[in-house]
Amino acid sequence: MLLGDGSPTRHLQLLTGQPVAVDLIAMEPEAELPTNAPPEVAELQAPLLRRQVWLTCGGMPLAWAESWWNQTEANLHLQDRSLPIWRSLTQGRSELFREVDGLALVQAEWLEHTFGHRGPFWSRHYRFFRGGKALTVIREVFSPQLETWLGATLRQELQES
Repeated sequence: MLLGDGSPTRHLQLLTGQPVAVDLIAMEPEAELPTNAPPEVAELQAPLLRRQVWLTCGGMPLAWAESWWNQTEANLHLQDRSLPIWRSLTQGRSELFREVDGLALVQAEWLEHTFGHRGPFWSRHYRFFRGGKALTVIREVFSPQLETWLGATLRQELQES
């Protein structure tokens, strides 16, 4: 899940046997980058838009994701805001390249509340490229509930070391 270059929404659907719902939290212009934004966001041309979603299967939140876009690109590629980004970008069988840029363990009380588990939580961020140009930067944080299908991880042990 963390290192794969396939679609996480597709992986969630295959793991759970349930369709993935995209629950849009926010999609707003981003005047200033948060200090914790991945450094690759600086490669995107302003003005920027930030999109935040929960990915759920059967009503269970399995991931939180945020993405940063140039506003023009977002309007072009995210016309149906309820679709997963992968489906929006690959309509018409367009070529895309994904590059995973970083992995992290994330600790946040609001994630603990929604996931119903104590942190830390596995996270990754990556970029989609089209025609050699960075199209978007995406960060995903995964629920420990995925261990039901994938097996136990060492997230707690890694956090303590």
